[in-house]
Amino acid sequence: MNRMRSLFLALFLIPGLTLSQTPDAAHIKLKLKKLNVLGSVLYVAAHPDDENTRIITQLANGRLTETAYLSMTRGDGGQNLIGSEIRDLLGLIRTQELITARKIDGGRQFFTRANDFGFSKTAAETFVFWNKDEILSDVVKVYRQFQPDVIITRFPADARAGHGHHTGSAILAQEAFDLAAKPNMYTEQVKEFGTWQVKRLYTNTGRWWNTTINEDTPGIVAINVGGYNPLLGESYSEIAARSRSQHKSQGFGSQGMRGDQMEFLEYVKGERAESDIFEGINTSWSRLKGSEKVQTLVSKAIQEFNAENPSASILVLLEIRKEISVLPESVWRKRKLGEVEQLIQDCLGLFIEVKADHFWVPPSQPVTAGFEMVNRSNVEVVVQAIRCIDLTLDTAFSGVLKSNVPLAFEVQRNISAAKEYSDPYWLKEPHGIGRFTVTDKKLIGKPENDPAIMITFQLKIGGQQFQLDRPLLYKWTDPVKGEQSRPFEIVPPVFVNVSDNVFIFSDDNPREVKVKVKSASGGLIKGEVKLRLPAGFRSVPATIPFELKSTGEEDVKSFTVFPAKDEVNATLTAIASIDGRMYDQALLAIAYDHIPTQTLLPKAEARLVRINLKKEGKVIAYIKGAGDEVPAALRTMGYEVWEMKNEEVTAENLKNVDAVVLGIRTINANERIRHMMNDLLEYVKGGGTMVVQYNTNGDMETDTFSPFPLTLSRERVTEEDAVVRILKPAHPVLNTPNKITARDFEGWVQERGLYFPNKWDDNFEAILSMNDTGENARDGSLLVSKYGEGYYVYTGLSFFRELPEGVSGAYRLFANLVSLGKTSKQESAKAKSKTK
Repeated sequence: MNRMRSLFLALFLIPGLTLSQTPDAAHIKLKLKKLNVLGSVLYVAAHPDDENTRIITQLANGRLTETAYLSMTRGDGGQNLIGSEIRDLLGLIRTQELITARKIDGGRQFFTRANDFGFSKTAAETFVFWNKDEILSDVVKVYRQFQPDVIITRFPADARAGHGHHTGSAILAQEAFDLAAKPNMYTEQVKEFGTWQVKRLYTNTGRWWNTTINEDTPGIVAINVGGYNPLLGESYSEIAARSRSQHKSQGFGSQGMRGDQMEFLEYVKGERAESDIFEGINTSWSRLKGSEKVQTLVSKAIQEFNAENPSASILVLLEIRKEISVLPESVWRKRKLGEVEQLIQDCLGLFIEVKADHFWVPPSQPVTAGFEMVNRSNVEVVVQAIRCIDLTLDTAFSGVLKSNVPLAFEVQRNISAAKEYSDPYWLKEPHGIGRFTVTDKKLIGKPENDPAIMITFQLKIGGQQFQLDRPLLYKWTDPVKGEQSRPFEIVPPVFVNVSDNVFIFSDDNPREVKVKVKSASGGLIKGEVKLRLPAGFRSVPATIPFELKSTGEEDVKSFTVFPAKDEVNATLTAIASIDGRMYDQALLAIAYDHIPTQTLLPKAEARLVRINLKKEGKVIAYIKGAGDEVPAALRTMGYEVWEMKNEEVTAENLKNVDAVVLGIRTINANERIRHMMNDLLEYVKGGGTMVVQYNTNGDMETDTFSPFPLTLSRERVTEEDAVVRILKPAHPVLNTPNKITARDFEGWVQERGLYFPNKWDDNFEAILSMNDTGENARDGSLLVSKYGEGYYVYTGLSFFRELPEGVSGAYRLFANLVSLGKTSKQESAKAKSKTK
């Protein structure tokens, strides 16, 4: 013990220290039973929320098979019902929602490099953007790495799947079935994982394309996913509902169900099964040569398990570990060794945790790590060494963890100067529309980064050597939520965040650009910040010094930026310089209660848009829907934006605004909007302008939000470069205050629009027409009607995507929408003034 004191800054025993829970006896018993099952299933689909959590839950917790979900994408192209994050940021949220869902239903998670570039109508289009061969190689890698006995796809490999990504995921799953077994395909993978032949591939037949299917349908394998697990105290469908409800950004909250629930599997490839997907697959220990003793020992451990004294199972578990350790290398040896070692920790009630004194630290700077260890059993556990290369920590000692006596100490070490920043690995490099750039091929397939800092503990338990790894994490106590945690991360010493994502210069006048400089360093840092500007732009001053004294301290610096003379869409970058080193990372933190806090370190950039933009009016009322960044875009156009709360939407308040804009899916997301609509429509009738952005068509009564009948559909135009035909060139919405031409539809991203109306009253005028290749014209993207003295606009155009990207034509058109009727009013007011 004296040697330990000389090695660490502080060492002390804390009687009665409160520590987090280890698994209860019921979960330990379930893990023991799983130790006796050697079967595996991989579920394959396209997006987060495509997976059938009921099947995954039943297989992982009922059949006790190794079960995983391979999602082609991270869901980057979807809509966000809980916030304004879209594209890469939404993909980060949905990635964590999947990981959280798997922690509930017991599955593992894999991804490919495919990017969800938005709705796609054909697999052919999908494969062009994804680069089919690259994503196919990712799928083959997951097959070879995971070595599933059975593949289940969510979708069929044809148009019934309803989405090009869906169809594409099934096609790739089927092709990988054959290619994973061929040694001449993707040979660099073969060197690491070998080849693998899946036994069979089935499709999880969906009710929406096969309405008559049941368990008696010839060739169908049925799975009852509604069984009750007495150890868990829930049905598999109840657990699955909690798992699926983690997809909160997509609004997929689900209700638990009880009683038998059937899922149906339809044969596609491999050996056909009659009634069970594991027919002909050896799922016992006898599938591994030399494992005869293991089966007997595991059965003994299950039979003799004492729920009130789990540590009584340690001796037999140590025997099992010893027998597994001498088996030939294989995926099952690795899996089962990991399972039995976790069971030993669980039965010991062993708790080992390392907490940092802050949630981020730059390379080369110190971090204080607090260690806590407790053995809650009478089995002797000896700590022999603690090592961490990234903290230059390598200490050997002999310390016994006595029964229920916590051991705690602190260490202060500098983070290795070579450590990379904790940015999501798939976002470290710029990427194209269809796939992420991942330079380290070993990362392909992983759901997220490995922990930034991992500490290794060398233990001796029952005479056997163990190596346990624990991540460095940050924990704190919230006065309401209690104990909270978040990942520990490596970050740059300073962040630079530009105040806005887009700056619009509508004339030669300069604009103020604010840059927030924030310290992640523990001590004093001095430097200067500047803007890297495109040709024709300049800032005053050119550089500004800063001085920050402690972690978290921040300072906002203001630059006056003068625009170029010509119209241009370019990029501004903020750069901090400290002792000759340049830092241009911004800090974005995504914090929602249902997922761990995510830190993103994008480039400190903003779009600079020099356009001849005109607008009318001053104050815009914005009523939030599912969440978007359109209010910020309106502000950068020069409007004052009143983001109205529900109680503020009154006839009196509406007299003070020049236009009202409803955010995306407001009709769907805001339960109170129908109670406000009478005042809103009266506002329009009295001369106001209201712009309603897209909504979905589920359970909607159109007469509650529109002055005239219109019907929403699922029609959309997904080709962002689809030709836009102007139907009403003389309409005010295309002429005042900005002249809109075909050029204004250049440079749009991801799509033209979605959920267009397909039927509308004659009072509406359809302004634009567009369609995807090979489809009929879609004329409902922008509908305008005169109502009383004002204008009502319904639009499915994806302004919520275009405005944050600085698409100049989208700004010009949106300015026209909110300016409708203002010019004529002003001219009328001037005429009256002259008459007087």
